[in-house]
Amino acid sequence: MSRSAHQDDFFQTTASLEESNRKAAKSRNTQGRPIRLQSKILAVAADPTRNGFVYVAESAGAVRRVALETGESDAVFKGPTAPVTSVCFSPDGKLLFAGSWDKTIWSWDVATRQPKTRYQGHTDFVKSVTTAKVGGQDVLISGGADAEIIVFDIASGSRLHVLKGHARGIQDLAIDPLSLESDNSKLVLFSAGSNREIRRFNIPPHAGDLSDQDALLVHETSVYKLFFDADGDLWTASADKTAKCLVRDSDWKSDLVLQHPDFVRDVVVQEPWVVTACRDEEVRVWNKGTGELHHTFSGHFEEVTGLLLVGTTIVSVSIDATIRQWSLKPDDLQRAKEESQKKKPEDEDVPKQESMLTEEEERELAELMEDDD
Repeated sequence: MSRSAHQDDFFQTTASLEESNRKAAKSRNTQGRPIRLQSKILAVAADPTRNGFVYVAESAGAVRRVALETGESDAVFKGPTAPVTSVCFSPDGKLLFAGSWDKTIWSWDVATRQPKTRYQGHTDFVKSVTTAKVGGQDVLISGGADAEIIVFDIASGSRLHVLKGHARGIQDLAIDPLSLESDNSKLVLFSAGSNREIRRFNIPPHAGDLSDQDALLVHETSVYKLFFDADGDLWTASADKTAKCLVRDSDWKSDLVLQHPDFVRDVVVQEPWVVTACRDEEVRVWNKGTGELHHTFSGHFEEVTGLLLVGTTIVSVSIDATIRQWSLKPDDLQRAKEESQKKKPEDEDVPKQESMLTEEEERELAELMEDDD
């Protein structure tokens, strides 16, 4: 009978050892030209001033600027001592904002990397941040695990509004792009919650805004991400293992459902494709018109936490601490599809176990990715 020489093996089940071996084998793959960092990546945003650069939110408590072409980190924004969950920029692109587990939103001057105002008011993790200009005023909007949405004046740091209505934590925020096409005196904010609700708020708020009729109930459980496509329709990603398209002209009724084998963490749209990120480590490309799965990009060896469109490239980030890039150019996508049909993915050398993380990994992942309500 064979025996392991590794002490750590004595404290793991056979299934968890197989899963560890599978991930170790898969981690060596070079699919998506991985840029390897030192800590888990929880979110990604495009550099608003320079093409080819992205900002990533790290569980180690920093925001890092990375060049996609070279993989080099040319700036690190420090301050938080807790994981950073989300990033965004001021309307003029000069300030960087980061929501954190420490219940605050940090900000830095992008050019100097010096810390600026620290925005406070949440009583639990800050899960999502975004900015906009409303009535000539630059505002920062944050959603927290405390189920509150706070609107701050960026210049003074003061709280302008506290929006309530969700029963549990906020997972994501998205501004209706059509509301920005008016006179900029108001906007419509969509929010995704841990209790399956998607709600709509006016900023500034109007009397009687909070009504149960405002909640969109299209999923069975938590909604993780919201994304408006070029037509103004709303795409959603959920823990019920689906991504859906909510059609504006049909009063936000769902007309397309994309079924997945595990939680859907993110969704973006680049005609004619819908791209989704899943907890099962895969990035999937779907035909927007038919809803058929066109191709699966395999490379990540942990849960994929975020997606970003950069031209015709999909940038994906993961708990595995890598940034990967996948081309949606017709020739590149066809080539990737043909190659995947010719050979087995590198991670198939060891059978994949479904949801067989160690207890420690399960706890860590749950703390990082789930609302603690």
